[in-house]
Amino acid sequence: MLIHLSLRLRIFLFFALCALGGAVLIIGGLTIGYIRLGEAHALGAFVVAGVIGALAIVGLTTWVWVLFDEHVARPVERLATDMRARAHADVDRDIDHAPARYLGDLAPAAAAVARNLAQTRNALALEIGRETARLGLEKSRLEALLAEVPDGVLFCTAGHSIVLYNGRAREILDDSPALGLNRPLADVLLPGPVRQAYDRLVAAEARESADILCATRSGAQLLEGRMRLMWLEGHEGKQPGYILGLRDVSGDLAIHAARERLLSDLIRGVRAALPALPKGSPAAAPLRDVLAQTIARKARTDTAWWPMEALATSDLGTALCARLKRKGLHLGCDLPATRLRCDGFAVTRLLERLALNWAGDGAADLTLRLADFPTGMGTLVLSAMGAPPGDATLAAWLNAPLSPGLAQFAGRDVLVSHGTRVTCDPSGALHLPLPLAAPRPPAATRVIQYDFELLHAELPKDMSEAALRQLSYVIFDTETTGLNPQVDEICQIAAVRIVNGRILEAEGFNTLVDPGRKIPQTSIDVHGITDKMVQGAPSVAQALKQFHAYASGAVLVAHNAPFDMRFLQRREADIGARFDQPILDTVLCSAILFGQSADHTLDALCDRLGVSIAVADRHTAIGDAIGTAEAFRKMIPMLEAAQLPSLGATIRAFDKHARLIAHLN
Repeated sequence: MLIHLSLRLRIFLFFALCALGGAVLIIGGLTIGYIRLGEAHALGAFVVAGVIGALAIVGLTTWVWVLFDEHVARPVERLATDMRARAHADVDRDIDHAPARYLGDLAPAAAAVARNLAQTRNALALEIGRETARLGLEKSRLEALLAEVPDGVLFCTAGHSIVLYNGRAREILDDSPALGLNRPLADVLLPGPVRQAYDRLVAAEARESADILCATRSGAQLLEGRMRLMWLEGHEGKQPGYILGLRDVSGDLAIHAARERLLSDLIRGVRAALPALPKGSPAAAPLRDVLAQTIARKARTDTAWWPMEALATSDLGTALCARLKRKGLHLGCDLPATRLRCDGFAVTRLLERLALNWAGDGAADLTLRLADFPTGMGTLVLSAMGAPPGDATLAAWLNAPLSPGLAQFAGRDVLVSHGTRVTCDPSGALHLPLPLAAPRPPAATRVIQYDFELLHAELPKDMSEAALRQLSYVIFDTETTGLNPQVDEICQIAAVRIVNGRILEAEGFNTLVDPGRKIPQTSIDVHGITDKMVQGAPSVAQALKQFHAYASGAVLVAHNAPFDMRFLQRREADIGARFDQPILDTVLCSAILFGQSADHTLDALCDRLGVSIAVADRHTAIGDAIGTAEAFRKMIPMLEAAQLPSLGATIRAFDKHARLIAHLN
C-alpha cells in the first residue's frame, strides 16, 4: 500500500512514527516509575517530566525530518525527475549537482549516466543517419544494376502477383499497360507454363531453376523464361515467391526455323542430286561424306538452343492428367520418376492435343506409359481403345496450333525443337521418344558479393602505410604429411579472404593435394586425410600455382606462419612465382595484444576472442583457416587501439617478439 505514496510522504510518516514511538516510550517509562515509587504527591512531577520529554522528542524528530526532507528527500525526487526528463524528453542539458550536494556521489553518477545516455543517443542517431544514407545509396546502385540487366526480371508472389520488375521486362512486354506492381502476372503472360513450372518446383521443394517457354497475353510473343523459387529464411510453412527471368526468343525462333528449312532443303537437294551423278563420278564419294557429316552435325544442334529442363515423367503425367480432367477426359497414367530432357510445358501441351483429338475421333480408355527405352532415350507411349489415326490425320493434328495464344507454335514445332517425331506402332499406340536427362548437378549457389564502399577505397602507394582495415587479406592453412618441410609435403591447402573487414567465405579456396608420397598414419590421425582421398587431386605444384593466383595482391595471414610458408616457399621454383607479399602471423599479433607469457595456440586465441571451431572442422585446413580469419578480424581493431594503425607499424612491432617466433617480412 505504501508504495503508492510519494517518497517525501513516506519519509514524513517514518519520522512521525519515530516521534510517536519515542513519546509513548517515555510516557510508558515514567508511568512504570511512578507506580513502583508508590507516592501520590510525586504524580505532578512525573506528568511534567513526561510532557517535556514527549515534546522534546517530537521537536527533535521534527527538526531532523525537516533537515532530511530538505537535503535528501527533495533532492532525490528532483534527481529522479531530471533523469526521467533526460530519458524520455530528449533533454540534453547537464544535471545540476548543487541541490543534491549532500547525497555523496549519487548526483555526479546520475549526471554521468545522463550524459552518456545523451552521447549514446546522439551517436546512435548519427549512425542510423549514416546507415540509412548508405543503404539508400546501395539501393540506388542495385536498382541501377538491375535496370541494366540484359534480361527481363519479374519477382512474383506465390499468388502470381508482380512485386518487382525492371525496365528490360517492360521493353520485352512491349510496355504493356497490364504490367504493374501488385497486378496479376496472368494479365501479361499466358499463365499455363508459369503455373505448371511453379507447382512442380514447389511440390519437389526444388532449389534449382526451371526453364520454360511462355507467351505474352497480347501479340502471342514467345519468351524464354527461367524460374527460381525464393526460399527465404523465416518463411517456413509459407509458399515461396519466385524470380522469373525473361528473354524474347520470337526472333530466335524465326531464325532457327529459317535455318532448319535451309539445311533441310539443302540435305534434300543433295540427296536428290546424288543419284543423278554419272556412275563412278569422283564427286559422288566426297559429296556423300559431306552430306553424312552435315546430317550428323545438324542433329547435334537441333535441340541445343531450346530451353529444356530435366523433368520427371511422373510430374509430366500429373500435369497432363490434371489438364485433361478439367476438360472432361480421363487419362490413365502410371509413369516412373525417370527424368527426361524436354520443355515440360510444350510436351504436355502436345500430348494434351493428341489425346483430345484422338478422343474426339472416338477413342476411349486413354493411357500414358513409359516404354522400355534404348540407351540415352525414353519413349512416352499414348494408347487408347479405338482406331489409330492415319498419317494424314496425325499430320493435321501436329500442324494445328497448340493454343489460341500460341498461333505460331504447333505440335510440329515441338517435335523439331526436341529433335524427335511421333510414330504409330502396329498396335495403334503413339510413340514419342525423348532424351533422358543427365544426372542433376548440385544447385547453383545464389550468392551476390558486393561492397560499394570499395568504390571509394584508396590505398596509399606504399602498402606499409595502409591502415589495417583498408587491406585485403588471405588467411590460409595447410595440412601436411609431417612436420619436416624438407621431406614432407602439403596434402591440403585452404584459405578465405577478408575484404573491408568482412570474411568472404563464398570466395574461399579449398583443395586436397596429392603429395606424391604416402601419408603416414600419425598424420592421418591428426587431419584425417588418407591416401585414397588425395588420389586424382592436383599435384603440389598445381595446387600452389592456383593458390598463388588466388592470393595475388593480398596480405598473407596464418597461425604460426613460418611453418606453412616453408612448404610454400620450397616450391616457388616449381611454380615459377614467389610469395613475396607481406605476411602476418596471428601468433605474433596475439603476443602484442596479450603478452608473450600468454598461451598463443590457435585454440587458446579463439577461446579468448570468443571464436568457436567445430570439433569436426578442427585440424582441417578450411576449418582452421576460417577460425584464424575470425580471430584475426577481431584483432584488427584491437591492434589499432594498441597504436598500431598501419601494416608497417604492426610489422615493426613484431620485432619485439622475435624471440617467440620469427616473422618473414
